[in-house]
Formats: sequence, structure tokens, C-alpha cells
Amino acid sequence: MNDQRTTSSTTPSVGGTAADAAGNPQGSATAGSTGATATRVIGRRQSDRIVAASESAQRSLDQATACARSDSAILIVGPSGSGRQHFGRAIHAWSNRAGEPFIVFPASSTPIGLHERELFGGPDGSVTLGNNVEGALASAGRGTLLIAGLDKLDATVRSALVQAVQSQSFIRPGQSESVRVSARIIATADSSGEQTGSRLLAGLTPEIVSLEALSERREDVLPLAAHFLAEVAETEDIRAIGFTSDARNWLIEETWIGNVRELRERIRQSVRLSSDGAISAESLMLATEGDEVPSFKDAKRAFETRYVEGLLRRCSGNISRAARLAKKDRKDFYDVIRRTGVDPSEFRT
Repeated sequence: MNDQRTTSSTTPSVGGTAADAAGNPQGSATAGSTGATATRVIGRRQSDRIVAASESAQRSLDQATACARSDSAILIVGPSGSGRQHFGRAIHAWSNRAGEPFIVFPASSTPIGLHERELFGGPDGSVTLGNNVEGALASAGRGTLLIAGLDKLDATVRSALVQAVQSQSFIRPGQSESVRVSARIIATADSSGEQTGSRLLAGLTPEIVSLEALSERREDVLPLAAHFLAEVAETEDIRAIGFTSDARNWLIEETWIGNVRELRERIRQSVRLSSDGAISAESLMLATEGDEVPSFKDAKRAFETRYVEGLLRRCSGNISRAARLAKKDRKDFYDVIRRTGVDPSEFRT
């Protein structure tokens, strides 16, 4: 296990630099105003920010801010890729434990037979995945232990964790000396709800921070896209120009099955495809997490389909109006619709 330690002395702020929904990464907004984007800073880097434009995201940000003030156990629930670990790191940075270690225990990616040893450590001379004989819980000290994928943690080990936190100590197998527990527990899980949290951390009564899928908070897409573009620009030492109007339309219409993680990766890859110009819809569609690139024919068909769906949705299925917006003859535009297989009646209200 690779220990991840974070220290921060940055004073958190709300309403600082925010990603501009128009595509300018240098834009700003004031938190709390109508349609504004709230940005809360974790550290000094562009990536050390939480951007919240939608009501749902700002509610999650408020929950995280409130949790940072207490020492209670916390469960961050939401779909994979929604930013659960990012929120956990933020809560640590905003708490009075910010100067202490921040340790991540990846329960979901650690073989279940190694959960106990990786979490609690092993006898002298034993070898763990990260050569950390102490174990994640002891390594966290007076800081924070984030358990990524609590719902994947072995049930017996989970019960032992709760008992260790309650009694503030534990004894490793084969040893007689107790190990003191001072760390705060933050955990992430795919499931949601206070009842689930109580079940997973029975006895600790965790506070809950809920994150929704990106598809459920469309208002966050453009601010996040601009934020990630500024992040890539800072990392790659390039000048971030912004997005074309077609790219912004595509970003809003995309389903984002992979949530915020997928959006970030798309932006990162599209910068490489766009050279020095603004990010285009084509570069976003071509951008993938790996080396696989769709054929030009497939990319063109995907773009036409999303373009037609976006226009028809905007025009409530009115083909004539959609054709005028597309600056095409109605018959030619109908040929495009037929080629994509989109049914205009699905968009009529």
C-alpha cells in the first residue's frame, strides 16, 4: 500500500476563483449568488479545488464543510468517479488535523485476504503490500485514515476497525502490546443513505456526505470542464484558450457514465489533440482514457447524433426550427436525422 500524506496550511475560502461556464478558465463568481459557482480551496494547486455550481454540489460542499469542524467518522457516498476521495482529502485539509498525515487505504483494490494486515499491520518482520509493517490505521497517527471502498472491506475487519476506534486501541495478532488509535476515519462507499452508513460503520454513527452522479447535476459540467482545463494548463505549462460553442454543447449533452473522473480525463486528452487552439467537440469525442481512437466515420456519426439530439431537444422536436438553427434546408436536415436514426417525436412536448 502506498501511503498518501497531505499537509496543508492554506486557509480555506469560499467564493474564490471559479471555473467560468462560458469556457474561460480565468473567470470568477461569488458563492451564494443566483447561478454562481462556488469554489473552495484545498491547497495551493489548481487541482486543489472543489467546484460547485449546481444546488446539489453546493449542498454536498456544505455537508463537507460542516463535517470538517467535527471529529466524527464520516461516510462519503456516491457513484464511482464522483469525487469521493477528493472530498475526503478536502475535509482533512479543512479540519484541525490538516497538519497531520492523510493516509488512503484502498480497500476496493486490495485483495480481501490482506485487508487485516494492510489496515492493522503485521508482526515484526512481516511484509505487507507497501512494506508498511505499522498498517494504515497506526500510520495515520493523529491525522485522517480514508478507507476507499468501505463496502468492499472484509466484514470481520470492518468490525475490528469499529472496535479499535471505539476503544482507541487494538492489539496486532501475535503481539501483546496495544497500539493507540487517534486517527479520524473517513470512508467512501458506492451505496447511499444514513441507514447504509450506520450499517457499514455500526457503532460509530458516521456523518454522511452525499454526492450525485454528474448526469444529475448538469449545471456543474461546464464549470468543471473549465476548471480541469485550467488544471491541465497549469500542469503542462500551456495557455488555456477555452472551448468552442460546439464543444460546450457536446459537454452538456454527453451522458458522463464515468462521472467527474471521465470528464477530467476527456479534457486532459483533448488538450493533446487540440494543439494550440480552443478545445473542439471533435477532440472531446476522440479523447479516450487509453490509446484507442474511433475511426473518422464513427466519430463523425457520433457527433452528428449528439448535434441532432441537442437541436431537437432545444426545439422540442420541431424539425423546421431545428433546420433553421442548423442553417440547413429542411429536407437536407431531415436526411441527417434519418441517417442518425434519431426520432424527433421523442423530443416533442
